[in-house]
Amino acid sequence: MPKSPSLFDFHLLLLFTIFSLAAADAIAAARPITQQFKEAPQFYNSEICPKIVGEDDESDNGTSVFLCSGQSVHVAMTLDSAYIRGSMAAVLSILQHSSCPQNIVFHFVASATANASFLHATISSSFPYLNFQVYSFDDSSVSRLISTSIRSALDCPLNYARSYLADLLPSCVGRIVYLDSDLVLVDDIAKLAATQLGDNSVLAAPEHCNANFTSYFTLTFWSSPTLSLTFANRKPCYFNTGVMVIDLDRWRRGDYTKKIEEWMEIQKRTRIYELGSLPPFLLVFAGNIVAVDHRWNQHGLGGDNFKGLCRDLHPGPVSLLHWSGKGKPWVRLDANRPCPLDALWAPYDLLQTPFALDS
Repeated sequence: MPKSPSLFDFHLLLLFTIFSLAAADAIAAARPITQQFKEAPQFYNSEICPKIVGEDDESDNGTSVFLCSGQSVHVAMTLDSAYIRGSMAAVLSILQHSSCPQNIVFHFVASATANASFLHATISSSFPYLNFQVYSFDDSSVSRLISTSIRSALDCPLNYARSYLADLLPSCVGRIVYLDSDLVLVDDIAKLAATQLGDNSVLAAPEHCNANFTSYFTLTFWSSPTLSLTFANRKPCYFNTGVMVIDLDRWRRGDYTKKIEEWMEIQKRTRIYELGSLPPFLLVFAGNIVAVDHRWNQHGLGGDNFKGLCRDLHPGPVSLLHWSGKGKPWVRLDANRPCPLDALWAPYDLLQTPFALDS
């Protein structure tokens, strides 16, 4: 006669089930989540667009002449699996609103530990005709300098890649428009790229002089006679580093990467700020940039860094919508808890859903 299971047997079975489920969850968490994206329409230059001289030629070092052309609009963005959905939407919006989309060159910076072939293939499959390159960013070059900030997402080494663009991109690229991945354009990027930087300025960005600039640094900073003198003879204003026009030639000549790193080293010894990669830029450049119209960075649509609550647009015209802050439109849309302005991002979303039908 078969023996009835004991209480001990039930405990063993329960433990086995728990461990099996935990192992399955661990495997699922470790497995990369692949997203499928639709192919975007191809966009063509208008008749007024300049012809890129030698665009089909290759130079001796294998770099396309097109990528080095001063007539191209050069756009730099970071690229990773967590934000690639936002990056795809940003690229589509740029191409769709450009009068010369075939003259745009994208320079994507990805972590050296990322699956570069996957990222490259993802971009190529949705934008087969896109002019782009992917550059590898060595995280270790900046990881040792990063201090914890108020939100863990801000501590990602790739957030600091914008400080190393002059070293990562070919020396022939003299000017770029740097853009974050959580934005869309509704205007021609060539207008932003044509911003005049004057005789000495290294970068241009929308300034916000009504913001409380002192709040971006700690009491330790402002109470130090030496550190607080940093802004002497300057009229510093806050600017968001998610949208910048940068003269890379001037950056290289001025060795501004080293200047930013020096402030990060000070931060490691004495806590002088709380907000990730932004404060070093403010310390080096605030008060010495060319101000761009606010329409080119309607930022803060992702809410603050803690709750990510919905926000309205700032007054005035709009050329660029930027979901800086904790809340991202694709996350809120997927959770069926979108903010009203997330509907302006949705038309650029290339994610292939299981229910999508071919048109």
